Amino acid sequence: MQVLSLEFENYRNLEKSSISPSKEINVIYGNNAQGKTNLLEALWLFCGGHSFRGAKDIEFINFEKSFAKLNIKFFAQQREQTAEIIFKGNKREVRINGVKKPSTTALIEKYIAVIFSPEDLTLIKRGPSGRRKFIDSAICREKLRNAVLISKYSKILNQRNALLKDINKHPELKTTIEIWDDILCNMGAQITYYRLEYIKRLTEYAKKYHRGISDNKEELNLIYISSCGAQIGDSIEEINKKLLDALKKSLKEDFYTGYTNVGPHRDDFEIIINNKKAKIFASQGQQRSAVLSLKLAEAKVLKELTGENPVVLLDDVLSELDVKRQEFLLSKISEYQVFITCCEFENKKHFEKVKYFYVKEGRIQ
Repeated sequence: MQVLSLEFENYRNLEKSSISPSKEINVIYGNNAQGKTNLLEALWLFCGGHSFRGAKDIEFINFEKSFAKLNIKFFAQQREQTAEIIFKGNKREVRINGVKKPSTTALIEKYIAVIFSPEDLTLIKRGPSGRRKFIDSAICREKLRNAVLISKYSKILNQRNALLKDINKHPELKTTIEIWDDILCNMGAQITYYRLEYIKRLTEYAKKYHRGISDNKEELNLIYISSCGAQIGDSIEEINKKLLDALKKSLKEDFYTGYTNVGPHRDDFEIIINNKKAKIFASQGQQRSAVLSLKLAEAKVLKELTGENPVVLLDDVLSELDVKRQEFLLSKISEYQVFITCCEFENKKHFEKVKYFYVKEGRIQ
């Protein structure tokens, strides 16, 4: 997987232009608030259309314009391909290899990238929702069906929650809850299964990376915490049964809270270092090493599952790491095409071909 060129027009503060990156390392540098992260975000949007900054579509369009356009040329699946995204208000137009598509999710399985930002370094300290997002983002980039499945599950969950709130006023609706439970369990079991399989693969590589960065002094492990008791090795059918049983047991609580208390939307995973919970016992340096290992493992697993090297995007993350961790990270991503945003970049020894893009007030040189 390699980005060959990127064109942008009316995109945020970036002036209309294009870049032709190196196949190895690309450094996007300049002062703060000049547009460096905007360029990285444009590259990320082709993963499926969601900003890693949580931005809405309207925010992609320059204040003075009515639309924004992104065009990318990339090599993947043994051929050169193109994709285009046009933002008009809250609507999008998407084309892949010249063919119009219903949504940007059609890009999943075609264009693959991994983003690493300073926010990721807080993954361990954050709440469960941030860690669920980390897993779901990865499995959605692996397969389109996973993204569709998670979207459908969210809609069904919202409908069940709405019904739970209505039941307090209309008790006669209680008999309809089983219908939603069957649908929710069917989808929830699949999501839980794919997450468990992903955690299994991720743990294998994360352990190796963490041993390397800790000089074999620390052992990292990941434990998935399922609200229904599902475990690695369970089949989808077994998870479905566990989930249905757990939903029945929590029904009284669900009626009371007006919310579904069991399911993949309530799950989490723990990062363990030397048999201790990293969130409680690990130092800031240890936590950063653990997250670094997870992100490197994420890239490795995506490569293994898709057969393509993902593009690696580093958004001002080097400045958040000490020299040792910078060195480790750069030494492990030399096989990928990399884009780095920073104020300055001096660490070149791991790469033969470095291309620089200087960004000032939205202009790229």
